[in-house]
Amino acid sequence: MSELKKIDHLGWAFEPAEIPAVLEFFEKTFGVKEAFKEEVADQKVITHFLDVGGVWIELLEPTSPDSNVAKWLTDKEGKKKKGFHHIAYEVADINAAIAKVKAAGQQMIDEAPRPGANKQLIAFVHPKSTHGVMMELCQAAK
Repeated sequence: MSELKKIDHLGWAFEPAEIPAVLEFFEKTFGVKEAFKEEVADQKVITHFLDVGGVWIELLEPTSPDSNVAKWLTDKEGKKKKGFHHIAYEVADINAAIAKVKAAGQQMIDEAPRPGANKQLIAFVHPKSTHGVMMELCQAAK
């Protein structure tokens, strides 16, 4: 059986000023409204979640210039970017999933689970190990 149960959400990163226009696009174009908004203080982000057919779209906005999302939004040449940030997979046991990733010789950003949005435990796999797309492992709140 696969460690990955399902796609939990897709994360898109934007500058804070862009979020209202993105939310308006989803609502006016597709009738999809923001389901909930949450600040994850230790990650220095505000998350906006949209439910699209049972898969969450997470819009990320940094709350500080030193957040990982703010750093990601600026490329190595100092230019601003936006867009697809990560894909998140639900796992039954996040500690077992982390151990399996590490045993396969892959690099974790988070060596141990930490609190994430929606009361989940999360851990990120480094994009160097996932062929360029950051992967988030999520364990649902118990």
